[in-house]
Amino acid sequence: MATDVVMPQMGESIAEGTIVRWIKKVGDKVDRDEPLFEISTDKVDAEIPSPAAGVVTEIRVKEGETVPVNSVVALIGAAGEAAQAPPAAQTPPAPAKGQTPTPSPQADGTTTPTPRPAQPAAAAPTAAKAAPAQTGGAPSAEDVIRQRSSPLVRKIAKENNVDISQLQGSGIAGRVTKDDILGHIGRERQEGSAKALAERQPAVAPKGPAIDMPAFKPGAATEVVPMSVMRKKIAEHMVMSRRTSAHVHSVFEVNFGRIDQIRRQKKSEYERAGAKLTYLSFIVKAAIDALRAVPVVNASIDGDNVVYHQQVNLGIAVALDWGLIVPVIKAADEKNLLGLSRSVADLAARARSKQLKPEEVSGGTFTITNPGVFGALFGMPIINQPQVAILGVGNVEKRPVVIDDAIAVRPMAYLTLGYDHRIIDGAVADQFMSHVKHALENWDPNGA
Repeated sequence: MATDVVMPQMGESIAEGTIVRWIKKVGDKVDRDEPLFEISTDKVDAEIPSPAAGVVTEIRVKEGETVPVNSVVALIGAAGEAAQAPPAAQTPPAPAKGQTPTPSPQADGTTTPTPRPAQPAAAAPTAAKAAPAQTGGAPSAEDVIRQRSSPLVRKIAKENNVDISQLQGSGIAGRVTKDDILGHIGRERQEGSAKALAERQPAVAPKGPAIDMPAFKPGAATEVVPMSVMRKKIAEHMVMSRRTSAHVHSVFEVNFGRIDQIRRQKKSEYERAGAKLTYLSFIVKAAIDALRAVPVVNASIDGDNVVYHQQVNLGIAVALDWGLIVPVIKAADEKNLLGLSRSVADLAARARSKQLKPEEVSGGTFTITNPGVFGALFGMPIINQPQVAILGVGNVEKRPVVIDDAIAVRPMAYLTLGYDHRIIDGAVADQFMSHVKHALENWDPNGA
C-alpha cells in the first residue's frame, strides 16, 4: 500500500511551503528518514525525510511550486512497485458523417447509441448552448481565489470589500500575500483621502512629469537575480512585523569583565563535556532569568488580549549563506548554562546543514540575535512576530572605561532590546535590561 508524503508545517504561522529540490526521483529507492526533498518557507530551509521505506512511485508537486501544508506531494510504494500512469479514458467511436447516435435496446433493457439521420441544422445552436454546461474540469472563480490566497487574506478581503481576483500577488505563482492586500487597502485609503483633499482645494497644474526612478538602466553593468523563496518570505515577515508592532529600542552597555574571567576558567571544562562556552551562552542564561522576573517581555498579543507564556521558548537567530533562520530552544528556562551551551551549538549546526525538524522552528516566545559576531557594535532588530521583544547582542571588545574614578580597559558590549510599545513601556523594558546587565556584571558561577 502506498504511503502519502505530505508538506509538513514548519511553524505555527506557516500555511504553505515551496518545493525547492527533489532529492529522490520517481523510481528511486528510499529508506525511512532518508532525505526525500527540500523545502523553503519564511522560517526555514530544510530537507524533509521520507516517512517510509520503499520506492518513489509518484511526484505530484514540481520543483518551484508552492502548496498548502498537509498537501500530498508524493507517494512511496513498496519495494518493486513501479509508477503507474492513470488509465486512459475510453472514448466511444465517432458517428458517421451525417448521423447522430440514437439508443438501441440491449438484453438487460438498457440502450446504447445507434446511428440515425442527423437533425436539421436549426437544432445546432441549442446544442451549442448546452455544451458548456456539460463540460467539466475548468476551475471556478472561487477555486482560483482559494489557490491564490490564504484563509487570512480572504477574511481581510471580505471585511474590506476587496476583490482578490483583481490583485496582482507578489507570492509564488502570483499568490496574494497578507502584505499585498494590506498594501492595497492602504493605497485605496490614501487615494480616497487625496481625492477628498483635492475636491476641497483648487486644482494646481503639475510642474512637470513624474520622476521615474528605475532600479537600473538598460545596458548598465548589473546582474539581475530573482529573490529566493526564503528571501521573499523573510521580506514579507519583516515588513508585516514593522506594520504590526510599535517598535522601540533601548541600548545598554555591559561590562563583560566578570564573564570573561569565568569563561577562561571553565572553557576547557565545558569542552570536555562537549559544549562550547561563549559570551552568548551567558547572555542567553541572563536573558532567561530576566524573562522570569519581567514576564510581559515573554508574552504575545492576541487581538485585545495579552498571552503570558508559562515557559520560555528561546529563539536564536542563525545567519546562513542563503538567509536567516530562528531555531527555538524549547523550555529553555529548565536548562542550566551547560545545557544551553549545548543546545545553541546543536541548533546552529543543524540549521546550517538543513537538518532542523518542523517543531524546532516554531513556538518561540523570545528571540536573541547576535550581529556582534560580525563586528557590529549594536543593531536595531525587528521583532519576530508574534513575539513582543527581541534582544540584539553587539560585539564584545576591549574599551577604556571609568571604574572607581579610574580609567581601566575592560571587555565591553552593547545590548539592544527591541520591544513592542503596545504592551511594553520604556520603564518595563529598562527594568528587563537592568536584570540582564546586573546578572552579567555580577555573575554567580554557583548559580549557573
